Amino acid sequence: MTFLALDLGTSFIKGAVLDADTPRIEHVQRIPFPDPIPNQPALLCEIDPYQIINATRDLIARLAPHAPDCEGVVTCGQMQGLVLTDERATPRSNYISWRDQRALMPHPSGAGTYFDAMMSRVTADERRATGSEWRPSLPISALFWLAERGELARDAIPSALADFVIANLCETTPTIHPTNASVHGVLDLARGDWERDVIARLGLASLQFPQVQRTGAIVGSPTLDGKRVPCYSPVGDQQCALTGARLRERELSINISTGSQVALLVPRLQFGDYQTRPFFDGKYLNIVTHIPAGRALAALIALLTEIPRARGIELDAWEYIAREAAQIRATDLRVNLAFFASAVGDRGAIRNIREDNLTVGNLFRAAFENMAENYFACAQRLSPERAWERVVFSGGLAQKVDLLRQIIAEKFDAPYRVCPASEDTLFGLLLLARVYSGRAATVAQAIDIDL
Repeated sequence: MTFLALDLGTSFIKGAVLDADTPRIEHVQRIPFPDPIPNQPALLCEIDPYQIINATRDLIARLAPHAPDCEGVVTCGQMQGLVLTDERATPRSNYISWRDQRALMPHPSGAGTYFDAMMSRVTADERRATGSEWRPSLPISALFWLAERGELARDAIPSALADFVIANLCETTPTIHPTNASVHGVLDLARGDWERDVIARLGLASLQFPQVQRTGAIVGSPTLDGKRVPCYSPVGDQQCALTGARLRERELSINISTGSQVALLVPRLQFGDYQTRPFFDGKYLNIVTHIPAGRALAALIALLTEIPRARGIELDAWEYIAREAAQIRATDLRVNLAFFASAVGDRGAIRNIREDNLTVGNLFRAAFENMAENYFACAQRLSPERAWERVVFSGGLAQKVDLLRQIIAEKFDAPYRVCPASEDTLFGLLLLARVYSGRAATVAQAIDIDL
């Protein structure tokens, strides 16, 4: 028996057919995620929600013929964005992406930005209870901006992207899983419910925050090829990817792609100098996000390839970079990759430049060493006593660049393993499908499956 898997990512909407018995991922398909609406004001990043729905329907239509015995649809998606909807999941706003930064606009009171004004109305204890993850990119920040400007649709449901898409396909009221609810910004993690007092204080009491669902809840049953098929409550793509990486307790996750995160899986709710997010089986992730990675490296590559690109020559620089960096055993060139606001600062630098060390090999060796230092510092925030026995690498960049993994492993002085699947979110959905269908009793049991 099979499942359809959907992953609504930032660059692509991916889908696949999952064989939950073998287990195998088959017929992987990708459709580019729709581009942001052009000519918007600075700091806004919105996407037409109907384009997202249509792309998802197209993907399902491609996959359905390959899954005639489909048991259900399992979904994950990019976190932190939102769509305002009505009770039938009809959009009442565009999709406001996690890349949106409108909360950084000046507040009309003159007391800083909208984000500053919002933060002044919430206590440190309240932020801590919701996971210590208040940033301008969160849904709560966009909602506050809309409310302060009198532009908030009354009685609307602030829905996470994947929940909106699935509810729209099923013609049901959007709900939300804790993995997505936690990054809305106002979920009390201990109670598993919304912080109603904070919501009211921010002027959002007119909204209908979605019902928080348990893992594996069925949220609707659309018809696919004449058959009613259950759709399970979508989960956050980060937790799904770490499930696909088969993360266990006492393993330190280092996920490296466009951005990067360091995370520890813990058995109970803990608070500290980090963010806290729900996982599965009643467990939690202690995590530091927004650590410079692929986006910062891409800025270096863009500089190095600017002249050939201006002449219409496109280069794949990574093969050359990896080879040259591997030849450098040590460098006194220093790179700080904090070229944008991040967990380790917002002022990058290239220092100690000399004529003989200003080479591609030295530059990227120094950049990789800076990444290793950042990961180690963030890991110590999670656990000063270093309560991990092994490092687990996941994400495209970690899987592609051997030298980067080696430099990080040397810094941590710990054994490591690499995520067994190149499609970590799809593999995570496969393991979740085994739980939803009763093939495994818990997510931990599904993770321990013999491959």
